[in-house]
Amino acid sequence: MTAAASSRRSLFWASCSAMFLFGIVLAILGALFGLPAMRMRLHADLVQQGDILFVLFLGVFASTILVGPVIDRYGNKIVLSVSGAATAAALAGFAGVQSVSAASLYAFVLGFGGGGLNTAANALIADVYPERRAEMLNLVGTFFGVGAFFIPLLAASLAGRVTIPQLLAVAAALAALCTIAYLLLPFPPAAESSGFSMFASVRAARIPGVVLLSFVLFFESGNESAVGGWMSTYAGSAGLSPSIATWILAAYWAAMMIGRVISARIVERVRKETMVLASGIGSAIGMAILLLDRSVVTLTIAGMILGLAFAAVYPTTLAIAGDRYQRNAGTIFGLLFAVGLLGGMSFPWAVGHISEAWGLRAGMALPLVGAAGIIGVILRASRDIRQRGAEATSATR
Repeated sequence: MTAAASSRRSLFWASCSAMFLFGIVLAILGALFGLPAMRMRLHADLVQQGDILFVLFLGVFASTILVGPVIDRYGNKIVLSVSGAATAAALAGFAGVQSVSAASLYAFVLGFGGGGLNTAANALIADVYPERRAEMLNLVGTFFGVGAFFIPLLAASLAGRVTIPQLLAVAAALAALCTIAYLLLPFPPAAESSGFSMFASVRAARIPGVVLLSFVLFFESGNESAVGGWMSTYAGSAGLSPSIATWILAAYWAAMMIGRVISARIVERVRKETMVLASGIGSAIGMAILLLDRSVVTLTIAGMILGLAFAAVYPTTLAIAGDRYQRNAGTIFGLLFAVGLLGGMSFPWAVGHISEAWGLRAGMALPLVGAAGIIGVILRASRDIRQRGAEATSATR
């Protein structure tokens, strides 16, 4: 193996570990809130649970806005290292929280670290694998599912034997180990040598097509955060035990992990817009099943359909953006993630408030609206892409 190939493989695994940690960041609160002990410990009702999830995604949003231009100016190493350290510190701090206010503080720091890990990992892969961008983004996205699946699996399989602080300590130790690896690994230099601009992501919104792609991620991030943050609580409200509810959540994340593996295999064989459209339709079907009945079998099937359907949307949409906007990938990705995370913040918050007023089933209907949004926006984006392609072809004749 050549030195260049070895370095590229090391960077691939660094990106995988960052996505693994990001999966933990987005899954851990949903898993913990499925445990009555956590809600009792914080004295949190459904509205406050939604508020804490909102703060988590607010941290991801704030980080994503900041780190895109940082990546383009200074490279991925600094972002991965700082973000990994913030994630480790927040997970360790969460082990001792006893109030909603303290939980909100650590949720923000946790989200801030996770947002940097996510943006840097995807930008790094898009830069290192330009010839296989869609395939590799889907593949590295698999490790998001691995991380998200890891925490509910651990919580469900070790229920009664491992305390919440011990579970958080394991997650914090993993984040610390990854941070050390980022500090030791060599990374490629920054792609953009121009001056740093905090408003680069805002200016990127003027680029044709970027806004449409960002709204696909708005609905997708909202759907993923709502289902991941509320699935175990929703199952528990039907009278299922915390252990079974956590296993259902684990099945959802496992299906997303498997879906990323499958989509990485087929994304180069079909149009990327077609894959996103099919995923939106699958999301609508999964949500309809979820709302239809709350038996163990139905919830498990619905969770697995949703995980499979959600899997391809994020990495494939990023691949569409990477193909069309290769320059300043960090800034473009930062904008896409930022708009997407507005959905990630608002959906779980809205589910909490709707559920408190009209019940959890009404609250969980929101992702069905999100699925319809994905279908509508990708149809419009696909039409625009075909139109621009036809105009470019006629211009060259």
